[in-house]
Amino acid sequence: MDREPKLASGAPPTLLWAAAGGLSRRSFLVAGSAAAAALSSRAAFAAQDFSDFRQVPTQYIAALGNPDARSGNDAQTWGLWRQDPGPRGVQLRDYERLKAAGGVAPAQWTFDDRAWWLEEHGLMMEQPEFPLPPGRYMVTGGRAVTAVLTVDPRDKDGAQRWALDDATVYDVTHLRCRSALYTPATAGSCSPAKAQMAAFPVRPGAPMPPIEGCHKQDYAVFIVIGVAVVKS
Repeated sequence: MDREPKLASGAPPTLLWAAAGGLSRRSFLVAGSAAAAALSSRAAFAAQDFSDFRQVPTQYIAALGNPDARSGNDAQTWGLWRQDPGPRGVQLRDYERLKAAGGVAPAQWTFDDRAWWLEEHGLMMEQPEFPLPPGRYMVTGGRAVTAVLTVDPRDKDGAQRWALDDATVYDVTHLRCRSALYTPATAGSCSPAKAQMAAFPVRPGAPMPPIEGCHKQDYAVFIVIGVAVVKS
């Protein structure tokens, strides 16, 4: 997860600022202890009979919900990062360079100034995939609990039910990973340039910092280590 970006052939010169540190190498699993916890969860996965599941390269779910909740009807508001967005992120201090590159990050994702994501070290991240695809996910917070998250297809009203087996949202939240979506409180008012760098890094479990002119929505982060096998 500590890799340099592979730029597309013929990428504009403005994208080459990645070599000067514009692209962070930092993973969402920033601490060695957190990475060890995820590996431990994978070992637990391998040791149990989860024959209906297959292991996948680590993915991340951006989830909303009361920490004590075990189910809900709002998974349509949840998102999925199919790969670690941390190493693909751009540091706040490089926002002007990102703008000069037309909003295209070195990792080839596009910054949206109407809805942008930030993590606990002050890295702007690509948006996750919305809505969360229906299915069954093996999720963990990298602590003591690994659980099955079942996400139903959308109903006729667009709502999407979710349920955790024998776990709460808090149980499977990776506390070291903080993430929030920032949107303008008024037209054109929300800019990464207004972020206070002294607010980072955010301590595990704490809310992300407010930013002048922005509405903030904090998301819990689940680590996905397996998905259910789709049987034909």
